[in-house]
Amino acid sequence: MDPNINIYCDESGHLLHDGIRAMVLGAVWCPADKSREISVRLRETKIKHGLAGDFELKWTKASPSKVAYFVDVVDYFFDDDDLHFRGLLIPDKSTLDHSAFDQSHDDWYYKMCFRMLEPIIEPSRSHAIYLDIKDTRSEIKRAKLERVLRSSRHDRSGIVIRRVQQIRSHESDLMQVADLLIGAVGHANRPDGTSEAKREIIRRIQRRSGKRLDQSTWLREPKFNLFRWSGGDRERR
Repeated sequence: MDPNINIYCDESGHLLHDGIRAMVLGAVWCPADKSREISVRLRETKIKHGLAGDFELKWTKASPSKVAYFVDVVDYFFDDDDLHFRGLLIPDKSTLDHSAFDQSHDDWYYKMCFRMLEPIIEPSRSHAIYLDIKDTRSEIKRAKLERVLRSSRHDRSGIVIRRVQQIRSHESDLMQVADLLIGAVGHANRPDGTSEAKREIIRRIQRRSGKRLDQSTWLREPKFNLFRWSGGDRERR
């Protein structure tokens, strides 16, 4: 078993005033020595469906003409034992009351990132965590998350948290799978989720996982792990 783990993180609806009710943080991870093999398979799936190998798999691109491709990616995720997903769902950001806990939205955001990642981190293994570059504040977020994670593990030497690094999603097929899965979770929890193509992909994820996308899974669910955060700042999961 490879002691090195690669974790690819993405987020959706994370800004406080973006007009999107549901927020999702999520990560796809795998043994580091499997990441290249998985990327090759994902690119082969694109070509199989008549797409360019560098086509960027994004939830926003899900459409009737691409449903078969998206479903194939979902099936590949569930069929490959080396791939895993952990997601954290905040169903309705409008219920947040940061003042009650003397915190800013940014403070709370890092708590949620930590809570999403914490169950993935194993003290006996070394982890490289990759974040999607979103905006000009991405480097600040990267550095702070690295500090928080290393501090929580008393990992001054960077053995457990090897690095937290920014990458662009179009350069990483595994990051794109994370985008697909968190996009599905978010869409399933939004009242405006009316796209039939996207609903078909969501149904496939639910059938393959045996889980609903609006409820927490078992804490140690190894394949498709989801935590629905219900609002208590002290809530642990």
